[in-house]
Amino acid sequence: MYVNLVFALVAVTLEGALTLRGRVLGASEAAELEPDIERRRAWLTFVVAGAGPTGVEMAGQIAEIAHDLRSDFRSFDPSEARVLLVDPGDRILNAFPPSLSARALRSLERLGISVVLGRTVTDLDRRSVTLRGPNDAAARIPARTVIWAAGVIASGLAGVLAQRAGLEVDPGGRVEVLEDLSLPGHPEVLAIGDMVRVRQADGTAIALPGLAPVAMQEGRHAAGVVRDRMNGRPARRYHYRDTGNLATIGRARAVAEIKGFRLSGLVAWVIWQTVHLWYLIGFENRILVLTRWTFSFITHGRGGRLITGQPEGSTTGSGEPTSLTPGNPQYPGTQHHLAA
Repeated sequence: MYVNLVFALVAVTLEGALTLRGRVLGASEAAELEPDIERRRAWLTFVVAGAGPTGVEMAGQIAEIAHDLRSDFRSFDPSEARVLLVDPGDRILNAFPPSLSARALRSLERLGISVVLGRTVTDLDRRSVTLRGPNDAAARIPARTVIWAAGVIASGLAGVLAQRAGLEVDPGGRVEVLEDLSLPGHPEVLAIGDMVRVRQADGTAIALPGLAPVAMQEGRHAAGVVRDRMNGRPARRYHYRDTGNLATIGRARAVAEIKGFRLSGLVAWVIWQTVHLWYLIGFENRILVLTRWTFSFITHGRGGRLITGQPEGSTTGSGEPTSLTPGNPQYPGTQHHLAA
């Protein structure tokens, strides 16, 4: 029988997205063949750890996939699938204003998603996930699929740089850099991205969001530093320019904060789609993707129900079951963010 191991995966690549879809479809297939009601319920329980933009989007997509599969199975109703969004904080999307967090919460609840706040995923195995609250009260939930969308650990290169330069790293593995993005005591080394904390004018160091726009702005600044040094000019101070945040929840559901404007619902979702189209390379690609998105939106189509890849029940040469779980469960997620 097909066995779906608990996993922690964020769809930041095409391979990851296909794997995630295969896990959801595979769990549904296993539920179709499972005569025991309790075991079937475990197959149809999906736990998403982390209620940031990645977790919110993932939970919404899983709920919508379950609804779209209603006509594909006979022994159960896929709409019975339970999606739990777990976060240790007191609200979802804590990087957004509380008003947008509340709107996103209502959208998730309308999709049938159960939001569990103030709880942390402390343990998981093949058949269950354990949540622990602020009073150390543990609750075991039977679930066969867990998606990890929380926690960011910096690249190991940050630790190597810190060790070579005699510096310390913070609990997230980030190394501190000066205002021009150079390592203290080593102006010839520039470090950017989510593996650094940037020293401010007042001497404090802050960790900027682990987003592509941050790295893009830092990359342009680092190139400018190299150019200024070659021309004998002093290096400029790096300053991050925040242009807004976007988070999609599902079909025609999203929240957005842009230059002080707070939007939600269909308008925010259209903006989210527009931003993604804008950053595609080539006008032809934009038209092609827009056409496919429009067709999929109208028809509710999600392509073929193909389950690709190696089944989880297979074994390696040593006889041990294989898993697509990353070596480090604190896999960095993504947040859709407006770039400059």
